[in-house]
Amino acid sequence: MSGYGSFAFYYDLLTANISYQQRGGYFHGLLQKYQPPGPILLDLACGTGSLSEVMARLGYDVIGVDGSGEMLMEAMDKKARSGLDILYLCQPMEELDLYGTVDCCICALDSLNHLTDPASLLAALKRVALFLAPGGVFLFDVNTPYKHQCVLSERTFVYDLDEVFCVWQNGTCKDHLVEITLDLFEAEEDGGYRRETECFSERAYSHAELLSLLEQAGLVFLDCFGEDSLEPPGPEAQRVVYAVRSGK
Repeated sequence: MSGYGSFAFYYDLLTANISYQQRGGYFHGLLQKYQPPGPILLDLACGTGSLSEVMARLGYDVIGVDGSGEMLMEAMDKKARSGLDILYLCQPMEELDLYGTVDCCICALDSLNHLTDPASLLAALKRVALFLAPGGVFLFDVNTPYKHQCVLSERTFVYDLDEVFCVWQNGTCKDHLVEITLDLFEAEEDGGYRRETECFSERAYSHAELLSLLEQAGLVFLDCFGEDSLEPPGPEAQRVVYAVRSGK
């Protein structure tokens, strides 16, 4: 989807349980393990820029790309406060268009799952492959079919915060696809509430599907890990991290 409206404004509050410092350190360790050719890093689907800021502080020259102008407005506010030299671009993943190559790319927090059409995911992977320098490394994480079927399907989550009340509803998982509806209730000055609804979908891809798409995109599979570990993912892994390299 191209924009998130009120969800973008409240995204950081609703995901306060995520330690971006830890995630950034984990990706940094993997990048050191696979030794990309230089420091230029693309944060694909960067959202509100929290991870971009962590990677910039770790010494990377960061380009953040996201398809949501609303998300990038939040990222730009953070950049203004931090003074970090991050370039932000508003582009859909499958239409990625950079000024030159990057040495490494990360795509975190199941962003690729939002590309529910395999053709769109392949297009995004091809764009990453096009702009990765020879020897460049691409790290991404994805929610697994197990998580979609056994954890997310038909579940409702409620966030009761001072700033917003959010009801997050997941539909029934069909063919690894989950429809998601967010109802956001914002307090008005007269004591009432204003309601906004955001709808989007996530699709989980099997390991075999991902390997096939990576090969078609010209990317070389290196390894995959259970979330935030260096161990192979087990059968009940909810998120898997993939490490691939440019095939150039």
